[in-house]
Amino acid sequence: MPVSGVLLAFDTATAATVVGLSIDGDVVCELADRPAAAGRPRHAERLLALCEQALGEAGIGWGELGRIGVGIGPGTFTGLRIGVATAQGLAQANAAQLIAVPTLQALALPARGAQPALQIAAVSDARRGEAYIAAWAPDGHQVVADQACPPPQLAAVLAAEEAATFAVGEGALIFRKELESGAITVPDDGSLLHQLVGSSLCQVADASEPVKAAALVPRYVRQPDAELSRQVRADSK
Repeated sequence: MPVSGVLLAFDTATAATVVGLSIDGDVVCELADRPAAAGRPRHAERLLALCEQALGEAGIGWGELGRIGVGIGPGTFTGLRIGVATAQGLAQANAAQLIAVPTLQALALPARGAQPALQIAAVSDARRGEAYIAAWAPDGHQVVADQACPPPQLAAVLAAEEAATFAVGEGALIFRKELESGAITVPDDGSLLHQLVGSSLCQVADASEPVKAAALVPRYVRQPDAELSRQVRADSK
């Protein structure tokens, strides 16, 4: 029977494949595959391998899993489908509970610990020249809902709360100029606060309630590229 205190959490919403493992709330392993800039995501090739590596390093078998947390985005359509489908399959095979982990919430978590007096914004690259953003007040209350935002509007959306803001994530690096023009602080390019990590996935999942498999759906925020292309073709006829 699964051990409820064993949690495997992973995220494939971005180009990185991120995995974390915790036992009774203590993170015992975190791994990640991070392609080089502009590199191709390797979710399909690396996700299960990283999960198996994490379990192996902790000396835990698949059948001991009690819960599986998975990043639900926002993020790439293909990446989210791989992550959610993998989580559903593993949960069914191992009689484990499923937990939805908002990707931006997990990304923001270390920054909230590093800058507890500031509003924290998580910013990821949404492509198409946009960013996915969300923000949390110092008390942990989400004040900017997950959304896709054009660069010229980033600072205005985050400044609407009239609070000093600290922005992290790949999108914060890409759109540093736009954010800093609105007096939003972005840490140095080499800061680890810009990376989504397995320990944060575990922490968010450990604090969340399980969901049924049918209720585990990606948080797309906007339409997938393929759907937009179909609409463009339809409108041109």
